[in-house]
Amino acid sequence: MQPLRGILMMMTAVSLFLVMTAMIKAVPEAPPGQAVFFRSFFALPVIIGWLLVQRQFPAGLRTRNWRGHAVRALAGTTAMGLGFAGLHYLPLPEVTAIRFASPILIVIFAAIILGERLRVVRITAVLVGLVGVMIVMWPRLTFASGDGALFGALMTLASASFAALAQVFIKSMSEVERTEAIVFYFTLTAALLSLVTIPFGWVWLEGWDWALLIGAGMIGGVGQIILTGSYRFADASTLAPFTYISMLWAIIVGFVFFDEIPTLPMLGGAALIIAAGVAIVLRERQLGLKRTAERKVNAKGM
Repeated sequence: MQPLRGILMMMTAVSLFLVMTAMIKAVPEAPPGQAVFFRSFFALPVIIGWLLVQRQFPAGLRTRNWRGHAVRALAGTTAMGLGFAGLHYLPLPEVTAIRFASPILIVIFAAIILGERLRVVRITAVLVGLVGVMIVMWPRLTFASGDGALFGALMTLASASFAALAQVFIKSMSEVERTEAIVFYFTLTAALLSLVTIPFGWVWLEGWDWALLIGAGMIGGVGQIILTGSYRFADASTLAPFTYISMLWAIIVGFVFFDEIPTLPMLGGAALIIAAGVAIVLRERQLGLKRTAERKVNAKGM
């Protein structure tokens, strides 16, 4: 029953993140840096409240790796800003599909940065996923695509790349750093870094725009807490495939609220990206089970 609880929490978190993204997309006049500020600053009270309830504030924020937090936060904040920039130029389902490249890029960066081995299954899945990304982006890879679509596609792919880098950094930190600290310091640093973009055109919001961006930050904070909690009840390889529910929500929300109709190349490319991501997850699960079995055998041998 516990894995089911984790799955439901993951699906809830992913759905909340999609709502958060849609709310930010609904305020196109707010530049990406300003959107990052609202997403981060108004998530902080939610996260601090959660830490207080868990009796982890401030004890849970102790760290010995300030440099690691800074590098992870810089990569994550860049990913967030570039992702919000892409929302201004591309339909929500298309942005979501391109962002699915992150799990595939994680495999590449983990091999380069962490020295992880690339086996046949991983290499094949990466190639299939990259083909899917190209299919999604192909209609945009021309200056004639109009309305800054090429720029939006490149920004979104760059966002997926930096998000993958951030995940690799988290992976290298997770053995010595608490999850609570990683979440808190990223959110705090993102809010501070976003202030650097003030000279580049922050705008005064009107009416519901305030509520949308503040609400996006708070919903993002709640989503982050639920996402973090989901890993207490199920392992990452079990939960990862359920993150792709965001594609379904993106299609529905994009159609209902933004009059966006997904194209066949976008759907076909997204299907390949998702298939590649699931293949990587299943392979990781298989290798994890194998390593666990080997450790048990070695323990008995001792």
